[in-house]
Amino acid sequence: MNRLAHETSPYLLQHADNPVDWWPWSAEAFAEARRTHRPVLLSVGYSSCHWCHVMAHESFEDQATADYLNEHFVSVKVDREERPDVDAVYMEAVQAATGHGGWPMTVFLTPDAEPFYFGTYYPPAPRHGMPSFRQVLEGVQQAWTTRHDEVSEVAGKIVRDLAQREIVRQAAEAPGEQELAQALLGLTREYDPQRGGFGGAPKFPASMVLEFLLRHHARTGAEGALQMAVDTCERMARGGIYDQLGGGFARYSVDRDWIVPHFEKMLYDNALLCRVYAHLWRATGSDLARRVALETADFLVRELRTAEGGFASALDADSDDGTGRHVEGAYYVWTPAQLRDVLGDDAELAARYFGVTEEGTFEHGQSVLQLPQTEGVFDAEKIASVRRRLFDARARRPAPGRDDKVVAAWNGLAVAALAETGAYFGRPDLVEAALGAADLLVRVHLDEHARLARTSKDGRVGPNAGVLEDYGDVAEGFLALASVTGEGVWLDFAGLLLDQVPARFTDPETGALFDTASDAERLIRRPQDPTDNAAPSGWTAAAGALLGYAAHTGSEAHRVAAERALGVVKTLGPRVPRFIGWGLAVAEALLDGPREVAVVGPGPDDERTAALHRTALLGAAPGAVVACGTPDGDEFPLLAGRTLVDGAPAAYVCRGFVCDLPVTDPEALRARLA
Repeated sequence: MNRLAHETSPYLLQHADNPVDWWPWSAEAFAEARRTHRPVLLSVGYSSCHWCHVMAHESFEDQATADYLNEHFVSVKVDREERPDVDAVYMEAVQAATGHGGWPMTVFLTPDAEPFYFGTYYPPAPRHGMPSFRQVLEGVQQAWTTRHDEVSEVAGKIVRDLAQREIVRQAAEAPGEQELAQALLGLTREYDPQRGGFGGAPKFPASMVLEFLLRHHARTGAEGALQMAVDTCERMARGGIYDQLGGGFARYSVDRDWIVPHFEKMLYDNALLCRVYAHLWRATGSDLARRVALETADFLVRELRTAEGGFASALDADSDDGTGRHVEGAYYVWTPAQLRDVLGDDAELAARYFGVTEEGTFEHGQSVLQLPQTEGVFDAEKIASVRRRLFDARARRPAPGRDDKVVAAWNGLAVAALAETGAYFGRPDLVEAALGAADLLVRVHLDEHARLARTSKDGRVGPNAGVLEDYGDVAEGFLALASVTGEGVWLDFAGLLLDQVPARFTDPETGALFDTASDAERLIRRPQDPTDNAAPSGWTAAAGALLGYAAHTGSEAHRVAAERALGVVKTLGPRVPRFIGWGLAVAEALLDGPREVAVVGPGPDDERTAALHRTALLGAAPGAVVACGTPDGDEFPLLAGRTLVDGAPAAYVCRGFVCDLPVTDPEALRARLA
């Protein structure tokens, strides 16, 4: 019997009609394995994963394969986005055993959840040196029945080896000037000066590294750091990884030139990059950065916002190509003939502007839209018309599937991005969208004990506990919202979440952080990974939020916790800066103070107060916090004792326990924040 029909995960629901007798990850599944003395097949993926769909169609929808699985295995399906802890523990085992990892992840376990055989995608027939999935199943089943003692010994050794693995030893103190300079040098060595970005193909958008570069430039004036950020952002925005019609970024580029993306669009990528481009505009005034920030924000609201006010996790890479076949990129690519069908006489102009060729830049003569022209003049009004018509025509194509699951951490990232982008560009609708998502997180995800649930769907909370990244990223979103709106309740909610970090996620002796709480489900290993990957790690997200909260409140305990957590950045930053980008960005904030800005005025509708508030928000000082309210208000600790100056609104800037004299002029405040 397939047991996935009542799950909240869209990925699990995609498998609810498989002939495989799937179980969700549960104690009952492993009890069944013990009762029947069968091994467990653990299959981990996520809803917008292309090869997960392929393997599902080839193997899990196949009756003969399902019959074999049902007879010889207990099959457990896991959504890695709902259970990042399960994914992390077994991915570590896969990578240790094979040297690589990825999804779908295929792991065979004993009934005690100990892994003994690993893999990722397996084809239905042998090819490219890979065995077929059926061959793997038969080999595992034979080993389980004929060499059971050997299998148990291997599983036990793997678990012992994992348990003995230690986290990189963190330094006793946060990184200083030397470590951040070494990190910048390391990034310079890995930088691609011809194409922007870091490393080769596939090339991922390094949003957190870009934040570090922008903050480093703001603090030190290093032009090289700014130039790497500017050039990378421009190349990405002009490439196929960016949706030139609808805004938003794909997961990564399969080539070094940002031309052909892996077409899935993830909430976390777009939230992080929206914030990067908004911050790039703040630093440079770039029209391109402004356009991309706003288009990406509009994409988030238009295509990912759910009926309950949260933001869905992802859009699939695949969609119907019009013939009933699901094909990667079908929604986004164009041929010259398709341009002519939509645009008529303007098709040639569009082909030149967007780089659409007869040969194609993708597959089967199709092209991914990009902006290859760096010279020449185009009629802006005509291009805007072309974009509108192509966008409207594309909207009539079968749309990619959407994973409607609301993940707490990623919604926290979206709240921060939309709040700041709305504030910078005078878009109150974006701030309202941020408030709607924050409200959903409080109403649905947060319980009376200030504990977060990882996910919800259709307004119904999921069964899985939040992990450290949920607490860190949601607190980060709430802190940004507090600064933008002047509503201190969001600071209070951030504090409730951050109180959980030392209580439930921290090693009291070392200050090291764990990804799961002390009272979470016990797995074969308690996951603990400080490195940033596609999004900030729980470790660095918590460090950043703790530091921001300490700046807002003066809490020494929260600042000390942040500094202890940043010890790992001192260790890893000079060695692997690409994989600790958010940690480096937080370290920049620590070195800069961070600065504390209190704006007081007679009320929220006062234009002079609004001008000071906006100037404070546009200050590029790394990690600066802003509180805005009335002199007698109790919304923010930073406002205590702050008064008007000769009856006029005033701004107070403090750093390192020292405060400047208040200023009443936005230009003077801008100079203080430079």
